[in-house]
Amino acid sequence: MLSGQMPILILKEGTQREQGKNAQKSNIEAAKAIADAIRTTLGPKGMDKMLVDSIGDIVISNDGATILKEMDVDHPTAKMIVEVAKAQDVSVGDGTTSAVVLAGEFLKQAESLLEQGVHSTVITNGYRLAMNEVKKYLDELAIKADDEKSLIRVAETSLSGKNAGFSNSILSELVVKAVNLVAEERNGKISVDSSNIKVDKKNGGSVNDTQLINGLVIDKERVHPKMPNVVNNAKIALVDSALEIKKTEIEAKVQITDPSKIHEFLDQESDTFKKMVEKVKKSKANVLMSQKGIDDLAQHYLAKEGIYAVRRVKKSDMEKLAKATGATIVTNLDDLNEKSLGKAEKVEEKKIGDDRMTFVTGCANPKAVSILIRGATEHVVSEIERSLNDAIRVVSITKEDAKVLPGGGAIEAELASRIRGFANKVGGREQLAIEAFARALEVIPRTLAENAGMDPINTLIQLKAEHEKGNRNFGIDVEGNKISDSIKRGVFDPLKVKKHAFEGALEVATMILRIDDVIASKKSGGGESPGGGMPGGMGGMGGMGGMPPY
Repeated sequence: MLSGQMPILILKEGTQREQGKNAQKSNIEAAKAIADAIRTTLGPKGMDKMLVDSIGDIVISNDGATILKEMDVDHPTAKMIVEVAKAQDVSVGDGTTSAVVLAGEFLKQAESLLEQGVHSTVITNGYRLAMNEVKKYLDELAIKADDEKSLIRVAETSLSGKNAGFSNSILSELVVKAVNLVAEERNGKISVDSSNIKVDKKNGGSVNDTQLINGLVIDKERVHPKMPNVVNNAKIALVDSALEIKKTEIEAKVQITDPSKIHEFLDQESDTFKKMVEKVKKSKANVLMSQKGIDDLAQHYLAKEGIYAVRRVKKSDMEKLAKATGATIVTNLDDLNEKSLGKAEKVEEKKIGDDRMTFVTGCANPKAVSILIRGATEHVVSEIERSLNDAIRVVSITKEDAKVLPGGGAIEAELASRIRGFANKVGGREQLAIEAFARALEVIPRTLAENAGMDPINTLIQLKAEHEKGNRNFGIDVEGNKISDSIKRGVFDPLKVKKHAFEGALEVATMILRIDDVIASKKSGGGESPGGGMPGGMGGMGGMGGMPPY
């Protein structure tokens, strides 16, 4: 700069900004903090987290996606890592903890290379080369699993380590039965829409009381006590309209001056409801499910005709009822006829815990089913629900593509061994990055061993030795505190889940590595930093939902 020349100011004075190595270090530290927060939950012997919000409500879980969703995260890079867990959960339903732990480890290994002077572009190139090889190896190492026993093993692997652990085998069989019932074959390929499996929960009883209903459970009771409690050979009408007299949108008054006209007015109203009920009766329906309301007078007439009626049924439940019973949802009572009715062997009201629920069972060819979860407390049933939803998704995926990989860290150990061999062929600085990628993969077996109380270093040495001998299915046996063949033990991970976890973790890691400048944007308001006004411009995690002081 020439003497006397004023400096050019681009950013406002006081703008929070981090550049170069400081920005990279801050971002990597934030990502590592998130990964470290949930790595103790990984595996069958993983621990749970208790998340407490500002009003004292608690969530107890070891599901990575649930924990990260509930945590109050401030740092922008940490939020990117949380997004990986969300994407994994939405796409494949499981493997969220693995994806986040891997992302944190990719960045941790990259950090040591950055300190040695290796450029971040070289690291990301090396990581991508390694990932391309991983995809080839995954397809090569995948095992066919299209029988029921394999599906049960996949469900058991998903459920292990969750609070459902004690009832693993019972719940696994329920999940596989449910998936088999809703699976459909289209153009020679099996397709499973996991949303057709409705998971309901009720406190009370034990987890072993959880049951699969060959039909649906609706969390509603009959609208009138004089209606039949049980309807056999049910013919079900699904109506998306109210059995009520519509109110005018403008304010209106009805003035009756002659007392004798009051009866006429009431009779007319009564006739309207009689006609509505007559239309239902004419269709030969003996069960009515309405998405809207049912007037008290209409309830009375329905009860007189012996029709079981339920009101304000959720739209999603109506759609599932249509699939399960073969009914057509009608929007106008005039369109209701015998052809639009669905069929079920039985519709009955049962008391579950303190509530009454409607059970629609014995559907001929149900393409929608229910699992009713029981458990001692609300926290138990909520965690079982999360566990079952994960298991349903992974079994559905396995049913569709019938490909699994050995679990227990076996696949990561085998990939690490093969990637090291590949690194020697590449050479140059990329070789360092590819070797770092291989070391990062080993975080999964190492963490599984740590969480099971095993010596992580000795276990990893033994595991490497077995894989060098060609025992590619050997992984961590957390039950026996040793290493053994994961396939023989029946520990399976779906190919799609693993592939998505590797890809998601690598994508976010490379994106973070390429950031060399963090600048507070205009949108942050009031000159705050992107870290939410934390000291030093970029803070860590903001705790867990405003946890109250103890």
